[in-house]
Amino acid sequence: MSSMSKKNYFLIAVALAATLPVSSFADNKGVAYVSNQEGGVTVIDLETMQPKGTLDIAAKGPRGIGVTADGKWLVTANKDDGNISVVNTATGKLDKQIFIGKNPEFVRVQGNMAYVTFEPSLQAGASPQPAPQKSEKGDENKVPGHVAIVDLVAGKIIVDIVGKPETEGVEFTKDGNKLIVTNESDNSISVHEVSSGKLLNTISLAKYGERPRGIKASPDGSMYVTTLEFSNKMLVLNDKFELIKEVPTGKTPYGVSFDKEGKRVFVAENKEKMLQVFDAKTWEKIKDIPTGDRCWHFTFTPDNQHILLVCGRSNEIVVIDADRLEVTKRISNSGLPWGIVTYPKSMGSLDQP
Repeated sequence: MSSMSKKNYFLIAVALAATLPVSSFADNKGVAYVSNQEGGVTVIDLETMQPKGTLDIAAKGPRGIGVTADGKWLVTANKDDGNISVVNTATGKLDKQIFIGKNPEFVRVQGNMAYVTFEPSLQAGASPQPAPQKSEKGDENKVPGHVAIVDLVAGKIIVDIVGKPETEGVEFTKDGNKLIVTNESDNSISVHEVSSGKLLNTISLAKYGERPRGIKASPDGSMYVTTLEFSNKMLVLNDKFELIKEVPTGKTPYGVSFDKEGKRVFVAENKEKMLQVFDAKTWEKIKDIPTGDRCWHFTFTPDNQHILLVCGRSNEIVVIDADRLEVTKRISNSGLPWGIVTYPKSMGSLDQP
């Protein structure tokens, strides 16, 4: 693998590569990987905007998805099996599976480490299970969620972060030293030291709304945006996690990302069935782009010319021109698509360069 060029990594994927000569990918624009909750991983050739096949992850219910910076490994969080799959993209074959715990969902990959949010499980880490936390209303117990820091080379969890109820989205500070986690049921954001998992700060968002889900840092690291799914808004925070602005959105916003230049912010909205675009300086809405059903996550292509949005309930990938902000194509993709990332890595709701 070390002797292979980055262009050859494009080949990936694919178990499908058996039907395509290596040279056919030599000058292409990269690939996108789509996790399907009722299937494996679809590989999209970004040169042709066509599916090229699927990767068998040997697990059920993949949702979160990530790729290493060198393109060597693809990682999926598999809800039904409680593990992550690590796939060798050059061969398209499963390299290893690593047990995580109950309901692994969100994945971010940095270096050879994967950061995976999941629901409580005694087996997931060495620490004993903490006592349930009482909700603010006092009417139910809420068990903390976790974030597993996984060494992909060693194939094991090295740190088990005990978080707040329903850990969800994951982001990093620009220097890579801090991990930021949205906590759905707790209506908060927590900040952890990456090296140790130590909790550094908790920021309550309860007075602004409910169910923070997506979280994204601006390219320069000066601000963060997070979506409040049940309150139909996006919060803009500075680098000290102080509120700058509340921005109204359509119904049930989730995935969110800046563009590469940090000039625009894109928000995927489930029940509104659209991708909204905002000016990242004035926070005025630029455009509403009609999409499909249950569109949660999206990515720019590596050349920043297009946006690919996965729509689970309409079983499609919506292709949007990133400059004209218009839908140019719809790629049929059955299996309840959930997440999407590209190689080379690009800006999106689940990843960044």
